[in-house]
Amino acid sequence: MFGSVIEMKKFENLISKKVNFISTKKSKSFMQQIITITIFLFFAIKIFGQTDSTNSVQTDVYVIDSYITPDAPHKLIVSFFTSDSCTSKIVLMKKYFFDVSKKLSDNHKIEIALEKIKSDSSFIEYEILVYDVNGNGIKTEPYQVQLPSDIKISSEQNAGLFRICLGGVIFSIPSPTYVMMKNENYWAITKEIPLFSFYSIGYNYPAGYLGAEYSHIFKADKNFFFRFGYKHIFQTSFIKYLSPGINWFTDFKGYGGMSIELSAGLFQIQNVFTFYTRYRYNFQLKSKASDFYEISCGLYSNFFSINLNSF
Repeated sequence: MFGSVIEMKKFENLISKKVNFISTKKSKSFMQQIITITIFLFFAIKIFGQTDSTNSVQTDVYVIDSYITPDAPHKLIVSFFTSDSCTSKIVLMKKYFFDVSKKLSDNHKIEIALEKIKSDSSFIEYEILVYDVNGNGIKTEPYQVQLPSDIKISSEQNAGLFRICLGGVIFSIPSPTYVMMKNENYWAITKEIPLFSFYSIGYNYPAGYLGAEYSHIFKADKNFFFRFGYKHIFQTSFIKYLSPGINWFTDFKGYGGMSIELSAGLFQIQNVFTFYTRYRYNFQLKSKASDFYEISCGLYSNFFSINLNSF
């Protein structure tokens, strides 16, 4: 009798261990996904961050004022600081050059009369050139200043407005996407809109942005998703940028999860759009739902986003 009790205890302990093993295995599976994603983002930011810092310029430019006076005669006012003492110039519309500081200084300011400046758009675009003590020069990203409403728009400016409208139409084109889900392959279209861009002064792209996205998958059971996420941008010397990102997605019907992605900006079009390719892995928060993958290409532009200082 005493031996039977011992055997029953051993059997109960064995069953208890198996139940604990199964539940632990499920939790480990989910935790392994979270750990894998965390490691991926850490090393992506670590590697690409080192690449960005290696190729970044040594002198930073901090724009303080950038506006056009409201009363005629109109003047463009630009003031900025540099992290080191530099000489500086400003280039309007890529063809009008003006000296700002002919002597080394870290405080720069200029007023430019606009009577003879011809613009083919409703805004003035300019770039800042700075040169350090050794004569090494850098150029900032293009800045734009809105023209006052009382400045008459010429026929050339109308053509510029047409190009802006055409750019808006091009920007609205969705991105073709190839989806691999449940051992099946589907085609989809996706449209992402950057909502808030976070800038570090002196770079051609924002440091990162928050964006919203809509995807429609043709002939799939789960045929649409809404996404919201953050993408960080690292500029590189061999292509325009590399951008790891993380998103939350849902179909508003109980099906949703998280996704990690990596985008590569390959080349620019008209200095406004950047052609990119993107790989994305989507995983579900529910263990029974299947993961899926996406490969896409499209055009990136932050023209319609709200620009903020980098946090």
